[in-house]
Amino acid sequence: MSVLRHDALSAAFDHAATRYDLMVAASPGYHGHLRRSARRLGLPDEGRGAHVLDLGCGTGASTAAVLAAARRARVTGVDASPGMLERAAAKDWPPGVDFTRACADRLADAGVHGPFDAVFAAYLLRNVPDPDRTLASVREVMAPGARIAVHEYTLGGRRVDRALWTAVCKSVIMPLGRVGGDAGLYEHLWRSVLDFDTAGAFAARMRRAGFVDVRVLPLPGWQWGITHTFVARAPGAAA
Repeated sequence: MSVLRHDALSAAFDHAATRYDLMVAASPGYHGHLRRSARRLGLPDEGRGAHVLDLGCGTGASTAAVLAAARRARVTGVDASPGMLERAAAKDWPPGVDFTRACADRLADAGVHGPFDAVFAAYLLRNVPDPDRTLASVREVMAPGARIAVHEYTLGGRRVDRALWTAVCKSVIMPLGRVGGDAGLYEHLWRSVLDFDTAGAFAARMRRAGFVDVRVLPLPGWQWGITHTFVARAPGAAA
């Protein structure tokens, strides 16, 4: 099986939406890592007045992470899966949080214009058909100097990173996916990470897209060398 794309991937997420929160809760450190990456946005004064785009928000785990780091921010969650968005919107959110269905590489077509003071994109970029086009679309809706944090499975490049990722997927993630009837989605997860950029290659991709001050920060625990936060800014005045 190859990685899923376009409508097939959106349909797979729709199918998994009702069980998705249970699945990610079983992953050690999942929510803590999201919160750590959201804090790395470095929004001052608890995000007072900031408008944050949560790109690929899924069922809202990343939205909650943004609010934990910046509780006074306004957050717009965007996802291409209506099933995931329905789960997200049904949760109890403070005023200033809203959700919109849109493809990450066609934000303006869905009325997502910004300008945003910050962007958080978790587990998204390896799932889009064209990461370069998506990064360009994101830059268009960012204010000058706005901050971005990309939280993503990007292997560090060591052989042990690939081996550990495959071992975890085949022994834990994919069997759980089969039990829930979502085998295709979790096989996609395994393959998409192996096929995507290494951490260094993705940082270079962000620089080519025009982002500045790009830094690569690892995440702790078993995901060391597997999951990273990429923090950067849109060009222009400091946010």
